[in-house]
Amino acid sequence: MPPSLDFVAAAEFDVAAPIILGPGPQGERRVVPILGGRVAGPRLAGEVLPGGTDHQLIRPDGVTEIVARYTIRLADGALVHVVNSGLRHAAPEDMARLLRGEPVPPERVYFRTVPVFETAAPAHAWLHRGIFLGYGERRPAAVRIRIYAA
Repeated sequence: MPPSLDFVAAAEFDVAAPIILGPGPQGERRVVPILGGRVAGPRLAGEVLPGGTDHQLIRPDGVTEIVARYTIRLADGALVHVVNSGLRHAAPEDMARLLRGEPVPPERVYFRTVPVFETAAPAHAWLHRGIFLGYGERRPAAVRIRIYAA
């Protein structure tokens, strides 16, 4: 029987222009500052604090490896550290548009992540006991990730 996915929340991130480090032996590296954002859903709600970063490696095969680190302050005041790793790819012309900051319909982009949560708040210890899957969407100045528990 295939696993079911339960919707946890949608996270919206406001992001700055990427800092392009340039090409290296593994591909082009970029760092995207996370300016803040919000999380809203049936199981998590709060704000994304400014100061996070999304580190990207655009590989020679066109796939972008993503590792974002940020902090969420939940509605009850609990702080949650998040490491969200994933992959993003699309047809070459769509990836070129994304990298230029232009909109691309989300159904034309594969953008999946695996967020891992850490918190000292006992009320949210359930975040340590599951696997989560994120479905991402890149917009010109924002990122949206719908998070599901698997």
